Amino acid sequence: IMLLTDPEIESSLLISSDEGATYQKYRLNFYIQSLLFHPKQEDWILAYSQDQKLYSSAEFGRRWQLIQEGVIPNRFYWSVMGSNKEPDLVHLEARTVDGHSQYLTCGMQNCTEASRNKPFPGYIDPDSLIVQDDYVFVQLTSGGRPHYYVSYRRNAFAQMKLPKYALPKDMHVISTDENQVFAAVQEWNQNDTYNLYISDTRGVYFTLALENVQSSRGPEGNVMIDLYEVAGIKGMFLANKKIDNQVKTFITYNKGRDWHLLQAPDTDLRGDPVHCLLPYCSLHLHLKVSENPYTSGIIASRDTAPSIIVASGNIGSELSDSDISMFVSSDAGNTWRQIFEEEHSVLYLDQGGVLVAMKHTSLPIRHLWLSFDEGRSWSKYSFTSVPLFVDGVLGEPGEETLIMTVFGHFSHRSEWQLVKVDYKSIFDRRCAEEDYRPWQLHSQGEACIMGAKRIYKKRKSERKCMQGKYAGAMESEPCVCTEADFDCDYGYERHSNGQCLPAFWFNPSSLSKDCSLGQSYLNSTGYRKVVSNNCTDGVREQYTAKPQKCPGKAPRGLRIVTADGKLTAEQGHNVTLVVQLEEGDVQRTFIQVDFGDGIAVSYVNLSSMEDGIKHVYHNVGIFRVTVQVDNSLGSDSAVLYLHVTCPLEHVHLSLPFVTTKNKEVNATAVLWPSQVGTLTYVWWYGNNTEPLITLEGSISFKFTSEGMNTITVQVSAGNAILQDTKTIAVYEEFRSLHLAFSPNLDDYNPDIPEWRRDISRVIKKSLVEATAVPGQHILVAVLPGLPTAAELFVLPYQDPTGENKRSAEDLEQISQLLIHKLNLNSVHFELKPGVQVLVHAAHLTAAPLVDLTPTHSGSAMLMLLSVVFVGLAVFVIYKFKRKIPGINVYAQMQNEKEQEMVSQVSHPESRPCIPQTELRRPGQLIDEKVESQLIGRAPSTLHRL
Repeated sequence: IMLLTDPEIESSLLISSDEGATYQKYRLNFYIQSLLFHPKQEDWILAYSQDQKLYSSAEFGRRWQLIQEGVIPNRFYWSVMGSNKEPDLVHLEARTVDGHSQYLTCGMQNCTEASRNKPFPGYIDPDSLIVQDDYVFVQLTSGGRPHYYVSYRRNAFAQMKLPKYALPKDMHVISTDENQVFAAVQEWNQNDTYNLYISDTRGVYFTLALENVQSSRGPEGNVMIDLYEVAGIKGMFLANKKIDNQVKTFITYNKGRDWHLLQAPDTDLRGDPVHCLLPYCSLHLHLKVSENPYTSGIIASRDTAPSIIVASGNIGSELSDSDISMFVSSDAGNTWRQIFEEEHSVLYLDQGGVLVAMKHTSLPIRHLWLSFDEGRSWSKYSFTSVPLFVDGVLGEPGEETLIMTVFGHFSHRSEWQLVKVDYKSIFDRRCAEEDYRPWQLHSQGEACIMGAKRIYKKRKSERKCMQGKYAGAMESEPCVCTEADFDCDYGYERHSNGQCLPAFWFNPSSLSKDCSLGQSYLNSTGYRKVVSNNCTDGVREQYTAKPQKCPGKAPRGLRIVTADGKLTAEQGHNVTLVVQLEEGDVQRTFIQVDFGDGIAVSYVNLSSMEDGIKHVYHNVGIFRVTVQVDNSLGSDSAVLYLHVTCPLEHVHLSLPFVTTKNKEVNATAVLWPSQVGTLTYVWWYGNNTEPLITLEGSISFKFTSEGMNTITVQVSAGNAILQDTKTIAVYEEFRSLHLAFSPNLDDYNPDIPEWRRDISRVIKKSLVEATAVPGQHILVAVLPGLPTAAELFVLPYQDPTGENKRSAEDLEQISQLLIHKLNLNSVHFELKPGVQVLVHAAHLTAAPLVDLTPTHSGSAMLMLLSVVFVGLAVFVIYKFKRKIPGINVYAQMQNEKEQEMVSQVSHPESRPCIPQTELRRPGQLIDEKVESQLIGRAPSTLHRL
């Protein structure tokens, strides 16, 4: 026995080894806030002090040793046997000197700086470490979004993959039973509900199990999800789902693959019939479990009584906090009976052979109720001669428990009273084999649950014998696999016809980037068997992912990035460059990297560059780093423009999606915040190999050839550099049309660039299917903001030979065909199962973008003069835009917030670096001496010069 003294008097432990007959005092030099005992070694203890230090003891508290300072409260764990080889290993989250959090592991008796490990590289979000069974979870926020990482069986961390547009803002791990993670995720568009997701074995790929589960805040601000895992039956859960502002209770027997409403009882407590027809009326249960260990929750189940569930709730169209009754199910949730009209605490005794109920009331009571037939009938018993204010009830531990303890007080001024109730005298014998009957677990008559038929032993209701030790399942027989034993794989969604089809954002043909020639990968069928499902044969082979050989691939999707993701490096320091290849054989590949400073290196395969390429730049400037990858099937190249020293939150490159050949195009870099001091703009466009560097955020240029052109702008502010890249289509003539959508699309629009790109692709596919117009003639761009809108461009695509080019009449015909189909409501797509989105034309552009008439009429001249005057007005406004408030409102609305975030670093006393690259505006050179004088002056001075 261990007792802790009152810390306001002294800090000591009192330890007894003779069941409390004698105690020995051990003084402490710290104040204990909480204790964590080892799950296997009874003498091993972790103690957390009030000053955030963690101590360990291997002698039941007689001696203590400091493990770590700055430990986050409740974020320390013992090792899990099986997942960790060292039983004395401690997992903890600690705060560094500069205020960051780190995940550390070390031995309880040896936790020096040298012996500590950091399983997760870098920092993690404060108060995010979870160690549970075979899994370790951490959170890391970057770019304003939280990202979640998992380690399975202490292997390397992998980022947890939710559906692409889930965009979580909060996540809670619900369960890690049977090599699977059940998680509740609050997505970007949810406030008081969470979505349930279930993972594969490694805890990496998550699929949706149930949407909009009700949540609430506990008394201490903690989040409580209305989800209950039924004890004794694996894969069985109850959840309260919010539908049209009504909360309803659903049940699943296969880990969330299928959910059903609860059938209400046929009769009420008095035997009168209950008229309740599914799905309009059903039984709804309160699923909160009491945080007080001395009071029963409003729902209860036990491993040793797998078929019995007791809960409070109501019958009707939705869950209510009024008219609450108590209900019991003795067949695992298939049917229910009303047992009380008021809330009661219910305890399980004798392995569920006896149910004890005590009324929830603030008044003193002297009676309790007993049931020996799983709640079908109840007998009233007196447990005290004087009415007692009940504070709590405890069932004694042990497999053959027939004793419960009630504690409370006779009056508000009296001491606590303990009443021990022993039920052994009720039974005159132990149960024999003939006192039991078989009971088969089922779901509304379906005997195959999680791929097996399970038959349990149940005591016959008329036999009043003591069960003693629980016998468990009588037998288990595997079932033949059917489609019901398989859930949709990651990236797939179940449609109304029951099929698992790819989600709009998922490309099933994409291979793993690590897939190389000679290796193999698992090609998903769209289905995956529910984890812990024991079915055999049947459709198992048909639905299981098949290993396939990796085909030989030419290099594709080559990227070169810095290890920290930044576009800056420090002069004289190592910068680590990482080469990434989306597709292509890792082996048998020749790589050449040119650092842009006169030094180049070569490698014979990508696997030799896994740790990155380290390089030191001895000069300051902007360096063009190029990488070329070749194999026998093809080649690919990539460029990185690296700034050796020069911070800014967002940059957005604003320019048209399509323009006319030989027409001047304006490109503007829109910044947020708009005023950040002296800026340098570096532009790449067309095929130019040298950048154009300006001090202005806008440039104009022309394209002399048709096709797709890439424009990149990098904005340098202090030590931070951000960039944006856009693609513009250039043609002699084209047509454009504004598109609008049915309002339901706005409900699923997170307004981020990736979503807009994927939706653009889906709209284009729908247009092609509806009109049979070749996809090369169609460009769709979804615009930022709400309501969701898009612009459709009809392009005169021609083949590489220059032949078969479409004329203006052809473009007009295609435009009219598209408008006709849009007006007929023929263009639509399915965003997700059950959500159809209609595409229609908003309006046609007011005038042709290209004048095709040989002469100009009087109205055309008037229009031309109007354009000239508008152009002059725009020019004047542009020249004096710094003096006109609100001029950047439209530009700020266009800001897509899609650039990488680079933290600002201020060095007020250090001399800014001057790029070696020639600093110039269009048509003007700046002398180096003049340039040095400009540094540090006000922006207005720069513009006047």
